[in-house]
Amino acid sequence: MNDTKSIFALNGSVFLLMFGVGMIVARLPDKILRLSGSVTQVGALAATFAVSYILFQIPVGRLADRFGCKWFLSGGYFVCALAGLLFYLADTSAALLVGRMIQGIGEAPVWALAPALLSILYPNNKARVMGWYNASLHIGLMAGSLTGALLSRVWHDAEAFLLFSVLSALGGLWIGAAVCSQKIEKQKTVPTTGRMWNMRALFGNRSVLIVFWGILLYGIGYGLFLTIIPAFLIQAKQATADAVGYFFALFYIAISFAQIVIGPIADRIGRKIPMIAGMLAAASGMFIFPLFSLPVAIAVLAFSGCGLGVFLVASLAFLNDQVSAAYKATVSGAFYLFWGLGFFLGPILMGIAGDAGAYAEGFAAMGVLYMLLAFMLLPLSDSERGH
Repeated sequence: MNDTKSIFALNGSVFLLMFGVGMIVARLPDKILRLSGSVTQVGALAATFAVSYILFQIPVGRLADRFGCKWFLSGGYFVCALAGLLFYLADTSAALLVGRMIQGIGEAPVWALAPALLSILYPNNKARVMGWYNASLHIGLMAGSLTGALLSRVWHDAEAFLLFSVLSALGGLWIGAAVCSQKIEKQKTVPTTGRMWNMRALFGNRSVLIVFWGILLYGIGYGLFLTIIPAFLIQAKQATADAVGYFFALFYIAISFAQIVIGPIADRIGRKIPMIAGMLAAASGMFIFPLFSLPVAIAVLAFSGCGLGVFLVASLAFLNDQVSAAYKATVSGAFYLFWGLGFFLGPILMGIAGDAGAYAEGFAAMGVLYMLLAFMLLPLSDSERGH
């Protein structure tokens, strides 16, 4: 019963938070443009979030492993609530940038610590429950974005920022009240058996390093889907605003659906085959979508997004398989550290390629990297799976 309450609280809270994020994601660039008149400041919104999000992953993970995930996770929601208040009150671009930095600090535990908690609560079904969690996150983003678009002519920025703050605080309260910490602490005291490595041994393992390389590539792909690919569709395929909206909706649906479906399969057959299949699907979409006109290109991209979702849940479960409960938060933080680096750097590099008129070559290069990773994963063994 306590486990059911915990997973419901974790999934429900992240849906609320990401619904709020979806509501404000288009309003922040608009507000900072009005306050500063600088497009550079719009780019700084992404940079300040990414830097704090990346830098806090490992420290938060280590602290959570030592002192408990639950309260660091709950605290992350309240930090996001503080960021929402700052967005609401901000009358300068500098204040908005500080708010984005605070939001990055708050979201670091939200993305990393919940999978760590789930892998402890559900050691034999961790891919399934991680898939549900990440699907809840992406469904919240999609629902918030669509609601924000529908209410754009009725609501002002202030209402959206306040709603984000309130939803973040409600998520933190829900986790604090409903997530059971007794089983989590008990699992940390269970003696490790089999190949349950510590972090130093983990990063010295070739198979694990290959998976981390894949996570970096996954982060690049995710970043491209949210930034460069929509711009390419507008410039090269004459996509309308409605078409771009459909693209985002299909991407979120695809990545959520893939995780819900593949999670139980990865628990049954292992992580290796889903990781390889996910990379091959992502590669095929990257290779061929520029060849098609709309709406076929969007459908192909949705298939590629499915591949990214499959790799996400399988790789996150794989990493959590390798360590004892005492290191779950740290390894999840490492996952999102590599993801964040890819998410931040990938669009910058592809943007340079796009400015040089080499969009198609850049997408093909990503396809090649995904295929190479799939082949690199072939020797990986699923036999080293722990609890």
